[in-house]
Amino acid sequence: MQAAELAALAQEVRQLEPRAGATTVVVIDGASGSGKSTFATRLAEASGAGLLRLEDMYPGWDGLDEGAQRLVEDVLEPLSHGEQATIRRWDWLEMREHEREPLVTEPLLVIEGVGAGSRAAAPFISLLIWLEAETEERYARAIARDGELYLGHWDLWAAQEQVTFAREGTRNRADRTYRTDDDAWSASWRPDPAA
Repeated sequence: MQAAELAALAQEVRQLEPRAGATTVVVIDGASGSGKSTFATRLAEASGAGLLRLEDMYPGWDGLDEGAQRLVEDVLEPLSHGEQATIRRWDWLEMREHEREPLVTEPLLVIEGVGAGSRAAAPFISLLIWLEAETEERYARAIARDGELYLGHWDLWAAQEQVTFAREGTRNRADRTYRTDDDAWSASWRPDPAA
C-alpha cells in the first residue's frame, strides 16, 4: 500500500460514524500471516487510532472462538453502553491468563485479529477489512514472526480459522479486501448488492 493510499484510508476511517457507543471501530480480519498486524499498525499510526490486537485475548492455542467472544463481551458491548472496556491478557510464554485490566480506548479504535470480524461483533463495527495472501506466504510470515512458538501449532490454528471463517462468512461480509502477497497490497470493494 502506497503512502497516499494509506493516507486516504486513514482520512476515510476518521470520518466514519461510531457504532460502539462513541467509539468508531475498524476491524482487520484474515488468516494468520495475512499481514493484519502490519496493516493495523500502519493504519492506527496514520489515523491516530488506538490499537487492540486480539492475540492478547485468545486464551491459548485452541482459544480462537473464545477470544472473539471476549472481544464482544469485554470490549465492544461495554463500549456501546458507555462503560469501561476490559481485557484479560494471555501470556503465551507462561500459557496463563493475567488479571482483568481496563482497556484505554480512543474515539477511533483499530482491532486486528483472526475472528475479530465475527457476526456477533458486526453491529459494533464501522468498517470491516479482510486481508488475504497465499498459504505459503502466510506460513512463511507467521513462522518468521513467531518462530518455534508457533511452529507446532500452525495446523491446529489453521483448522480453527477454517471453521470460524466458514461459519462467520467474514470475507463475504467485509467492506474492503486486500491481497497482501509480496507486500504489494491491492484493494477491492465489496460489491454493492443494491447496484
